Amino acid sequence: MNLILISLLVLGITGLVAAILLYLIAQKFKVEEDPRIDQVQDVLPGANCGGCGFAGCRALAEACVKADTLDDLLCPVGGAPTMEKVGAILGLAAVASDPKVAVVRCNGTCEARPRTSEYNGARSCQIMNSLYVGETACPFGCLGCGDCVAACQFGALSMDEKTGLPVVDEEKCTSCGKCVKACPRNIIELRKKGPKGRRMVVECVNKDKGAIARKACLNACIGCGKCQKECAFEAITIENNVAYIDFEKCRLCRKCETACPTGAIHAVNFPPRKPAEPKATTEEQPKKEEAQA
Repeated sequence: MNLILISLLVLGITGLVAAILLYLIAQKFKVEEDPRIDQVQDVLPGANCGGCGFAGCRALAEACVKADTLDDLLCPVGGAPTMEKVGAILGLAAVASDPKVAVVRCNGTCEARPRTSEYNGARSCQIMNSLYVGETACPFGCLGCGDCVAACQFGALSMDEKTGLPVVDEEKCTSCGKCVKACPRNIIELRKKGPKGRRMVVECVNKDKGAIARKACLNACIGCGKCQKECAFEAITIENNVAYIDFEKCRLCRKCETACPTGAIHAVNFPPRKPAEPKATTEEQPKKEEAQA
């Protein structure tokens, strides 16, 4: 009995000494953390989406506190209002940034890009992309499994059953970039929303030559360069047989849209065009002139 008591006593004293030593070591080597990190984290939305380029909101808060300027730091979920709160805490000026939105750069609908095979594996774009070209003849277009939808934490993406393509709800999109990372074909891009949400987009990423791209999808860009010639602001470039519109240079004139022979360029959130007035015939012209006289 005494042996058991002695053993318990020795173990207790040993544990107490170890606890005291650990406490003293922790106090000796502890790192004092800036209290402003907690303050900044409290004003962040707490989504931990990684859209800011950091592992989470805590990591962004630490980066903001250590930074001399907030120029290259942005919380895409909270946007400018959140960064203004962060700037007020740190005594730094928050740089105003244009809001962005996820854009699906593929218009390969079921009608324009019919199926050539049927995939019976796991419904994952990543898996399908690693196995073969996909269910259509286009090796660059949307695979339609919805990895981007699953990646979105804010319910801003859904699959359109009619077209087979993802649709972005601009009101819900926070431009966190999760869908961009989830897409193995790189067809989703973060672009500026533009004034009144208006923007010009080439909805195709097919890098094949025109005839091959057109054979795979009726809505494909064929890299003809007509849009580039029409643009007076040098906003359009042709690279790897596909056009791209630089949203920083684009002035939303919409001339490229009418110049595109395949309809690959889309004007988003613009009011419908007014129907063109029919031209007067040669017989009607003299009558019109007499009426004006």
